[in-house]
Amino acid sequence: MRGGRKVVDAKAYPDIEEFWSDIARAYREEIRDLAAAGCSYLQIDDVSFACLCDEAIRAQVKRDGEDPAKLPSKYAAVINSFLEHRPGNLAVTMHTCRGNHASMWMASGGYDAVAEAVFGEAQVDGFFLEYDTGRAGGFEPLRFVPRGKKVVLGLISTKKSELEDKDSLKRRIDAASKYVPLENLCLSPQCGFASSEVGNRLSEDDQRRKLELVVEVAGEVWG
Repeated sequence: MRGGRKVVDAKAYPDIEEFWSDIARAYREEIRDLAAAGCSYLQIDDVSFACLCDEAIRAQVKRDGEDPAKLPSKYAAVINSFLEHRPGNLAVTMHTCRGNHASMWMASGGYDAVAEAVFGEAQVDGFFLEYDTGRAGGFEPLRFVPRGKKVVLGLISTKKSELEDKDSLKRRIDAASKYVPLENLCLSPQCGFASSEVGNRLSEDDQRRKLELVVEVAGEVWG
């Protein structure tokens, strides 16, 4: 990945559509094998959409000769192409990741620039969204989420040890419910605690306390 887009070796793939076709086939085969092994829930981890929220990265995309306004729909179409034959009992969600190595991040900016494509076009059942800091912008882009789809609010940081305030979390959930019905909202940490072997700058106890907070707040908000 560079500049929020896939960098493809032109010698290996002179036809970019052949590249996307091979990618889709590989995913479809993997999904088929997972389903055959009994998998009923699949989460896709995607950095493309989150990177295209960042103005600096969008500028780099333009310098690379791509149109950042068109890429979100293209990426959504690619995702749909490898999900089109998924089994009916397989639920699929997507996490939009802004970077999570050693408590660092690589992209900022609200979801406004990608919201219509990622929420309205990607044929997944729900979205895990990073909303742990102001870098992710406001909840207004959630107005593009189709009714019935789940939105998991990543309000709890996996990058810092400080424990979030429970009342503040509830207020933010309430704010998000103006755009997505409360029954379709969920709560989680913004990412995993260790996206690589390096992990993040939290202790095991910090992580445990944050997961306990998720459970406590979820119980008080949704019962």
